Amino acid sequence: MNRVVELPLWVLILILAFAVFSALERVFVPSVRWFLRRRMQRVVAKLNSKLERPIEPFKLARRHDMIQRIIYTPCVMEAVTEYAREEGVPENVAFEKATKYAQEIVPSFSASLYFGFAIKASKWLSTMLYRVRLGHFDEAAIRGIDPDATVIFVMNHRSNMDYVLVTYLAAQRSALSYAVGEWARVWPLQPLIKSMGAYFIRRKSRNVLYRRVLALYVQLATESGVTQAVFPEGGLSLDGTVRPPKLGLLNYMVSEFDPETQRDVVFVPVALNYDRVMEDRVLISAGEKGERKFGFSLKKMLGFVGKQIKFKFMGRFHRFGYAAVSFGSPLSLKDFVKDHTDNLTEAIGEELMNRVRHVVPVLPVPLVATVMLQADGPLTQKELVAQVEDLAQQLEHRGAHVHIPRHSLTYAAEVGLRMLTLRRMVQQDGETYQINGKEITALQFYAASIAHHLDAVAA
Repeated sequence: MNRVVELPLWVLILILAFAVFSALERVFVPSVRWFLRRRMQRVVAKLNSKLERPIEPFKLARRHDMIQRIIYTPCVMEAVTEYAREEGVPENVAFEKATKYAQEIVPSFSASLYFGFAIKASKWLSTMLYRVRLGHFDEAAIRGIDPDATVIFVMNHRSNMDYVLVTYLAAQRSALSYAVGEWARVWPLQPLIKSMGAYFIRRKSRNVLYRRVLALYVQLATESGVTQAVFPEGGLSLDGTVRPPKLGLLNYMVSEFDPETQRDVVFVPVALNYDRVMEDRVLISAGEKGERKFGFSLKKMLGFVGKQIKFKFMGRFHRFGYAAVSFGSPLSLKDFVKDHTDNLTEAIGEELMNRVRHVVPVLPVPLVATVMLQADGPLTQKELVAQVEDLAQQLEHRGAHVHIPRHSLTYAAEVGLRMLTLRRMVQQDGETYQINGKEITALQFYAASIAHHLDAVAA
């Protein structure tokens, strides 16, 4: 027992390293986790006292525990068995596949990061790039939503700025959990987005096992009261219109709903519009090709950002016009199912997108673009202003929310015309203005965002 044992120095160092690691893992790390979790609970309690809709415990659950809860649910285990049989692989391989899907989907929400960084960053970016305006908003209806209900914001998808803009405007209400497409599954966006509570979805996947895991997560989040934001169109609008809904996520939320035993689910339609969509050229190009493949170029993006920074330092930077968000009338799922027993998902998808269309804000650039496209030829500024005023009054009469900067339709027409002229979509020839033939598709892109309001006027 008391014999001296000689060891090489590197072996001694290795033994000591393992000992230190074991001590840290068994004693120090749990203590630090406990300390951090207690601190997080205090932060969340403070935040919840200020938020209209407190952060639900579901969002704060440990990510590992949530993944285990999903993959060991009977319906997922059945899907694992079915997948193994159909693909001819061992069940343990199929189970690992399900685990991988759960790890990909389940977020790791950080309240400190969301409210300490994301909210401030979204406000800074939104107000730096746009003059942000709140359009239609029924304060009484929003406040009248049952505090215990799950709130789902249902939005049209005009730009990737949608995430930023709605996060900023909803900051005082709740922490939003977004359904994000595969475009964001790149470093460093993926860990950052997950830490803000978003979950990734493979929009084009038809894998039954994947769909079962995704459906279960969405259903658990909905049943647990997590405030979510979804884009039923399934992607950015390529032509500027509000597209028909794709019903996947909505189906997960409503198909298993039991009005007798579950909390209510309230859908809030949200409509966004912009005087300038930053990705407009990319979207228009994809629409002309007839395929949803975006020619993303890091070099071009960095060049665009660098140019704006240069303009900022030179004092020549101008914001990209107005960005407006409107909130439509909330729709209670408990009330809706009373009158719709057949094709519930399709009925609610159609109703929600109609409500979104109804509150799409009308901004200066779409107004001027519409007038220019309707004109028989070149217009003087006076003629254009008169036609913009007439169109705006017709739209307001039909219940559309027209944003009138400085309470002057003349100024609104001037703002829209100036932006389109600077971007060379409209050309000035002496005292008249006419469409640049090469940019007619771009004008149609912006006019299309309010075309459904014009259809209502015609009707």
